[in-house]
Amino acid sequence: MKNLTICLMLLVFLLTLACDDKQMTKDMNDPNLLKEQVSDHKIIIYQVFTRLFGNKNTTNKRYGTIEENGVGKMNDFDEIALKAIKKMGFTHIWFTGIIEHATMNDNTKYGIPLDDADVVKGMAGSPYAIKDYFDVNPDLAVDVPNRIKEFEALVARTHQEGMKVIIDFVPNHVARNYKSDAKPAHIKDLGEDDDVTKAFDIDNNFYYLPNSKFIVPKEYQLPDFLKVKTKNGVYEEAPAKATGNDVFSHAPSINDWFETIKLNYGIDIQNGRKKYFSPERIPNTWVKMKEILLYWTEKKVDGFRCDMAEMVPVEFWNWVIPQIKQVNPNIIFIAEIYNPNEYKNYLDIGKFDYLYDKVGLYDTLKTVIQNRASASDITKNWKQTEGYNNQMLRFLENHDEQRIASQDFAGDPRKAFPAMVVSALLNSGPVMIYFGQEVGEKGGGVEGFGGEDGRTTIFDYWSVPAHQKLMNGGKFDGGALEEPEKEILHFYTTLLNFCTQNEAIRLGSLYDLQSANTNNYNIHKIYAFLRFTENQKLLVVVNFDADAQPKDIRLKIPSNALALMGLSEGEEYKLKELFLNGKTLSFKTNEAIQLKLSPLGSYIYSIEK
Repeated sequence: MKNLTICLMLLVFLLTLACDDKQMTKDMNDPNLLKEQVSDHKIIIYQVFTRLFGNKNTTNKRYGTIEENGVGKMNDFDEIALKAIKKMGFTHIWFTGIIEHATMNDNTKYGIPLDDADVVKGMAGSPYAIKDYFDVNPDLAVDVPNRIKEFEALVARTHQEGMKVIIDFVPNHVARNYKSDAKPAHIKDLGEDDDVTKAFDIDNNFYYLPNSKFIVPKEYQLPDFLKVKTKNGVYEEAPAKATGNDVFSHAPSINDWFETIKLNYGIDIQNGRKKYFSPERIPNTWVKMKEILLYWTEKKVDGFRCDMAEMVPVEFWNWVIPQIKQVNPNIIFIAEIYNPNEYKNYLDIGKFDYLYDKVGLYDTLKTVIQNRASASDITKNWKQTEGYNNQMLRFLENHDEQRIASQDFAGDPRKAFPAMVVSALLNSGPVMIYFGQEVGEKGGGVEGFGGEDGRTTIFDYWSVPAHQKLMNGGKFDGGALEEPEKEILHFYTTLLNFCTQNEAIRLGSLYDLQSANTNNYNIHKIYAFLRFTENQKLLVVVNFDADAQPKDIRLKIPSNALALMGLSEGEEYKLKELFLNGKTLSFKTNEAIQLKLSPLGSYIYSIEK
C-alpha cells in the first residue's frame, strides 16, 4: 500500500511537471511574433527646415523676398532653443537645407554669383538643387563671409546639449548652374574634365545631349508683379544635360526636376543601364562624392540623410560608406528610398544604417487615419519588413509630405495620436518628427512656388505660425501656444521621452495581438501589441475611432504570448498605465482584459505582478 501511494504521488508529480512544461513551451514560430534580432536603434530625430525654424517675421507675402518675409538663421539654434529641443526627447537634429543651393536671392555683394531664375524653383530655391557641395547656404548666416564657422559653431552647440547633427547629402543631382567656389584646392569641380562631345563616358560627371540646347519649360512663369532680372525664359546650356529625374531631353517638362542635372555614376542609362564600373575601375563621380562626404564628416557631422539614395547604384554606397565609417565609425547613413524590393540590397549591400519607411508604415497609417484602411493592415506592414523593422525610419510628417493638421491629411492633429504611438513604439528603430508637427502646424497658405497643398514650403521665404507660437520670440517656452496646441506638445513630449526611457521599447520583442482578438474588439479601428524584455512587459492599445463615445472592449493575451513573456497561466497581474492617465487595473491571464477606450485614445500598460 505504501509503495502504491509513493507511485501515485510520483505519477502526480510527473504529470504536474509535464503540464508545467507544456504551459511554458514557447512557440518561436508564432506568426504574431516578430522574428528578427532586436538591438537598440531608438534614436529620435527632429527634422528642422533651417531656413524657416527661427524666422520671427509674420508677413508671409506670396513670393515674398528675404527682406519682406524674413529668414531663419543657424544662430537661432542657441542654447535656449537646443535645450527646448532636447527636453522634447530628441537625440538627433536633421538640419535640412544647410548646403548651398540655387536661389533667386542676390548675394553678389559677398562674391557669390547670381543664379538664373529660370532654373530656380521659388524665391528661396530648393535645398535639393545644390550649387556648391562645399559651402553653406548664405541665407542661413548672420555673418555671411564666416558662414562655415557659423555652421561649425552650430554643430558644437548641438553636441554641447547632448544631441547629434544630421545634414542632407544629395548624391543624384545638382543645380544646373553648379559651380563650387569653396572646394578645397586639390579637388576638381564637377564637370571640369568632362568630354561634352560624348553622351556618356565613365569619367564624365554628367550626361550630355550632344548638339542640343537646353530649353526652359515654357509653363514656368513667375507672377507679373514679381520682377526678377535673371528671369527671361532662357538658360544657356549647350550641350544640354540630362535632368535629375533621369529625363534625357533638352526640353524637360514643368513636372520634371528641370532645375537639376543628373550625376553619372558609371551607368549608361540610355543603353540598357549598362554598368561600366568595377572594383578596379572606379568612376570619377564616385571619388568626388567621397570627397564631399569626407569634407562634412571632418566638420563633425554625425549623419547624412541621403536624398533619393535608390537613384544612385547600390555598389557606390557599398564602396563609400565603409570608407567614411573608417573616419567616424559612429556616423549614420539614412536612405530616402521608396522601392521595397530594394530595401534588403541597400541595407546588406549598400551598408545603410536606416531606410525611409514611407511606402510601408507611413502610407498604411495615413490611410487608417483617413478611414480608408483597417488598423489590422499594420500587421501586414511589419510582416513585409520582417528582418529589418528596426532599421526602418518611421514618421508621419517630413518636408515632402502633407501636414497632419492640413485638410489634405487629417484636418485635426489629434486624429494622428494613435498612429504616432504605433509609429514610435511598434519597433526599436528610429522615429522622426518634422518641426511644427509637435504643435499641430497646418502648412496653410499659398507661399509662392509652393502652393496651397497642405505642406510647409521648401521653396519660398516663409514662416511657420504654430512653430512661432512655440518659439515665443526666442524663449522656446511655448508661451504663445493656445491650450489645444499645448496638449499636442504634451502628447509628443511624453511619447518621445517614453521611447528612449523604456527598455521594452528600445530592446523588446514585438507580439501582435490582432489575430487573437478578432472576436473581442473592432480590429479595423483598434490596434494592440506587446513589447517585452525579461525586465519589462508592455501592452500598447490604440483606438483610431474618433467617435465621441468611449468603447468598452475585451482583450485577450494568448497563451504563447504569456509564455514568451514568462507569465503564468491563470495568475493575477496588474496593468499599470504609464502614458497619460496612470490608472492601475488587475486581470487574470486566462481571462479577457476589460478596457474602456476613449476616442482616439492611446494606452501603454506595464504588466506587473
